[in-house]
Amino acid sequence: MKNTLFTVVSMIAISVLAIIFLVWLIYFKEGNGYGSQLPFTEHLSLVNAILNFLSAVCVIIGIVLIKNRRRESHQKLMCGAFAFSMLFLISYVVYHHFHGDTPFSGTGLMRPIYFFVLISHIGLSAVVLPMVLVTFAFAFSSKYTLHRKIASLTFPLWLYVSVTGVIVYLMLNHLPTNILNG
Repeated sequence: MKNTLFTVVSMIAISVLAIIFLVWLIYFKEGNGYGSQLPFTEHLSLVNAILNFLSAVCVIIGIVLIKNRRRESHQKLMCGAFAFSMLFLISYVVYHHFHGDTPFSGTGLMRPIYFFVLISHIGLSAVVLPMVLVTFAFAFSSKYTLHRKIASLTFPLWLYVSVTGVIVYLMLNHLPTNILNG
């Protein structure tokens, strides 16, 4: 029990530090002006969407596999989902360091819809980060009963965050700005 509590507290602490860093990076760090000079940064938002999509696909397939009692394949897919999510996080940090935010230019009804999706995505990503870490820690320490309990909560949140990450990208970059204009 003592190890379990230590694991949970450690994963929450790591998550809180990561979230504090991201808040600082996005909202408080001064821009460096390099974004327009580095051509690779213009493609990182697409890379981020692809990584979110791949994470979602791995999570869905991983859940189907464990439901079919294919534990080894499930583990591989979930490790893939985790890897895609971590690559996303690295790419996201690089994007925001060099490029900064991309303002939403949509109007009308699309604007509140976008901000609802964005705010729920950001809020739940802060919640799901420690949950994913704890879920993996329980799996790797063979605490399968605890793993299953938290995984049943982690799965829908992780999937929602991954899918809404793609939706945010699409709304920012590929929807006409006046769609659903009122």
